[in-house]
Amino acid sequence: MKSAFSALLLFLFAALVMADDTYQPVSGAPPAPPRELRGVWIATVGNKDWPSAPGLSVAQQKAEMISLLDTAVRLKFNTVVFQVRPASDAVYASSIEPWSEYLTGVQGRAPQPYYDPLAFAIEEAHKRGLELHAWFNPFRARGSVLSPPAPNFVGRTHPAWVRKYGDSLWLDPGEPAVRDYVVRVIVDVVRRYDVDGVQFDDYFYPYPVNSESGTQIPFPDDGTWRKFGRESGLSHENWRRQNINEFIESIYQNIKAAKPWVKFGVSPFGIWQPGYPPQVRGFNAYAELYADSRLWLANGWVDYFSPQLYWPINAPAQGFQALLGWWEAQNVKGRNLWPGMAAYVAGTKFPVTEIARQIEATRAQRGASGEIFFEMRSFQENPALAAVVAGEYAEPALVPASPWLQTAPLGRPELGAKDERGDLTVQWELPGGPSPAKWLLQFCGPDYVWKTVILQGFQTTESFTFSPQDISVRAMDRADNLGPASVITRENVLKAPRPAPAAPRPAAVAPAKSFWSSFPKN
Repeated sequence: MKSAFSALLLFLFAALVMADDTYQPVSGAPPAPPRELRGVWIATVGNKDWPSAPGLSVAQQKAEMISLLDTAVRLKFNTVVFQVRPASDAVYASSIEPWSEYLTGVQGRAPQPYYDPLAFAIEEAHKRGLELHAWFNPFRARGSVLSPPAPNFVGRTHPAWVRKYGDSLWLDPGEPAVRDYVVRVIVDVVRRYDVDGVQFDDYFYPYPVNSESGTQIPFPDDGTWRKFGRESGLSHENWRRQNINEFIESIYQNIKAAKPWVKFGVSPFGIWQPGYPPQVRGFNAYAELYADSRLWLANGWVDYFSPQLYWPINAPAQGFQALLGWWEAQNVKGRNLWPGMAAYVAGTKFPVTEIARQIEATRAQRGASGEIFFEMRSFQENPALAAVVAGEYAEPALVPASPWLQTAPLGRPELGAKDERGDLTVQWELPGGPSPAKWLLQFCGPDYVWKTVILQGFQTTESFTFSPQDISVRAMDRADNLGPASVITRENVLKAPRPAPAAPRPAAVAPAKSFWSSFPKN
């Protein structure tokens, strides 16, 4: 009789708890979420990463892209940098330039059945919570040749702009019409596609080419110099640098005029000039590529800067850490500093554990907030490398914010929760104001540890198979800035006092019945 009475008391106790398991709004905000740029380049030139060969079927191309993006999600990357213009061509539908031969094997030939690879990649990346930055090579006109040039190839429509240098064709940056043309190509993509960023790599004026005798061949722009440079009062070398400087500034301004939230970044050669810092030796990008990348960073003509620091930490003449610290000192405008890392030589030129050391060194460097890896294929072909990065990226992270970009202030969401047959459904909306690009959902479970899930702007519900202690939702704009938090807390008549919340820890797996459950976790 006593045991039956005790069981009844326990049943009534549980029923009372369940009945009063409701959520009420509270003031305050959860701990700041972790932020770190985790980027990876997807190269199309030479079919390095995607597609794996020219002439693949559309189904094969799509499957390969999805595989790459799923790998990025599995390793908890948050950004892919997709090469969309490897050589005055287009990996997208363009009225200005021809379809890339790396797609179909024939320059100017569209994929059949027709689809737009860039639009497809953006849609699939955004579904997975990944940013996609469009990577352009501004002045390379043609490198490897798989097919005859298309009728609308710039070398045929504007042959006076093109210079043959070594085995390649190059647009001459000294021609003002060339710079205007490239700006038009890039702004066309910014206006028509939902890209999160635009990026250039290290190619401006071409890398030097030597003759058979070993002497350096000069870039053939003497005619352009006589026409446009001599009257400038600058030396030939400084005039070339000025051409690139004006181009970088113009690109930045034109992107912001089209869409202020689209980020612009440059990934230059990792050494500005030998001697900076003093122990550094190596290639002089300032003198040979006419790339004064320190000026672009100092003037704030970029939103992020990713110098290619492809050397080990202990390299005496090009040490990763020494160069990263030097670049941070040049970043007087406080732009995002995300060094490029050489995943493609991990395991050959240096051990894969060097990548872990470089990630840790970047985290320790004041002013740096993430990294970008070259290249995507390395993570699919090198399991040891993937394991190292997975260990460093054990939990997801938000892309660092760019607070200097012009965006409208975000409002505070209206947040509520209801229990449906044991499953808790959280719903929210943002009344008025701009629509968010993403949502930041944070919750504090029974262990009192805050966890984080990043959701796309179209998702306004989430389900749990348990009842978190606290739930918070914040809107996020296209520049990765966060709005104010709405927080609800579970109220229970028999709720015991709880300890202070533990340090924030992002969730490796989203809650049950999440949008993210459709994507691979392993």
